[in-house]
Amino acid sequence: MSTSLSRIQLRVRGYHLDGYGHVNNARYLEFMEEGRWDFFDQHPEMIKELHQAGRAFIVVNLNIDYLAAARQGDDLEVMTGIIDVGERSGVCHHRIVRKDGARKDGTVIARADLTFVLLDIRANKAAAIEGEVRETLVTLTLPKAAFSA
Repeated sequence: MSTSLSRIQLRVRGYHLDGYGHVNNARYLEFMEEGRWDFFDQHPEMIKELHQAGRAFIVVNLNIDYLAAARQGDDLEVMTGIIDVGERSGVCHHRIVRKDGARKDGTVIARADLTFVLLDIRANKAAAIEGEVRETLVTLTLPKAAFSA
């Protein structure tokens, strides 16, 4: 497995903008989803374990802080990682930072905590996070401070 922190780069395009010329709030959710897909791509063994266990990641809550506006031409870095694994749920953290563009300042644009559960696909209900799946998720857990480095 590679690093526990996924980092992807995105350029803000015109279709990401709202009528005020900055990124529409809903687009940040899409940017974060791109980050999660990259995280999963970096950890195919984890996905294989989930499938073998008959489990799937399900988002149950998302708390997002919008801290600054991103505009067309800004290059953003989306960081994604798991910061907590409990008995029945876990937390994935996202941080979006302006890395380039007209204003090369490293400003944190948005950050979010996403709570997930593991769905037992056959029973169609949330399942305990246990066994090999739990062990794998715990090894991927990192502190929020890792997102500031």
